[in-house]
Amino acid sequence: MKAKEIQELIDYISNSGLAEVKIKTDEFELSIKKYAESNAPRMVEMAAAPAPAAIAAPTPAAAPAPAVDATPSNLVEIKSPMIGTFYLTSSPDADPFVAVGDSIKTGQTVCIIEAMKLFNEIESEISGKIVKILVSNSTPVEYDQPLFLVDPAG
Repeated sequence: MKAKEIQELIDYISNSGLAEVKIKTDEFELSIKKYAESNAPRMVEMAAAPAPAAIAAPTPAAAPAPAVDATPSNLVEIKSPMIGTFYLTSSPDADPFVAVGDSIKTGQTVCIIEAMKLFNEIESEISGKIVKILVSNSTPVEYDQPLFLVDPAG
């Protein structure tokens, strides 16, 4: 399964009445549990056939991502579509995809998120001007975490 397919499955389960799903094939094993409390940790375990691997979201004791205070209502967030590592550049010596003040268009690559050794180009779903980059380069991000603030009027 690709990271996007796993995320779509997680989204589907979170919106359904199911509390737990386990999928096991010859290639992998996937277990997803949904907790009643919104602050409870989410755990996704995926094991390749020969060697198990696990991906876990931080527990509630971990410091949450800093909230954006007094964000003007006209700004739109570009959020992470998956869990992974955020990169502003395609390689260490390359220029960043975007910077504060840049104008972007719908479909333009704004960053890369590495998930399970796959580099996923994240494209903007809106046009506008980058007002703020909310995540530092090479840092872990969570699903639905805001990455950029965009002024669609810019």
